[in-house]
Amino acid sequence: MKLTRYTDYAVRVIIYLGAHQDRLSSIAEISRQYDISHNNLMKVVQDLARLGYIDTLRGRNGGIKLGRAPRDINIGALIRHTEKGDTLIDCANCVIAPACGLPGVLAKATNAFFAVLDGYTLADLLGRRDQIEQLFTFIEIEG
Repeated sequence: MKLTRYTDYAVRVIIYLGAHQDRLSSIAEISRQYDISHNNLMKVVQDLARLGYIDTLRGRNGGIKLGRAPRDINIGALIRHTEKGDTLIDCANCVIAPACGLPGVLAKATNAFFAVLDGYTLADLLGRRDQIEQLFTFIEIEG
């Protein structure tokens, strides 16, 4: 299953914030670290904030941070949201859909995919948090 760029960015944002829980971060900073579009990240951050995954603080000393503990951020739930559903392909308008076995096979595959993701939280992804922080620090020094 190929995930959308939107999902990719959402996961990157929460990993970055999880690796920097001791301080506020900015969208510009995350954009620089991953070398991705600031404008696209703004949309992702707004969505994640609306859902409570992150908190935003406005103003001169504002920024963003995790809105939940890493152990409370389920990766499967996050990806279900960002992918806007869990259907690999839409067979509804296909002429052979009533007799075809593909929709059932894809439903099983999708369920298996999400079953694995449901078993992980952000805390699991941050198991090597010190190394993640060092890699971001290296990027800051190089950049």
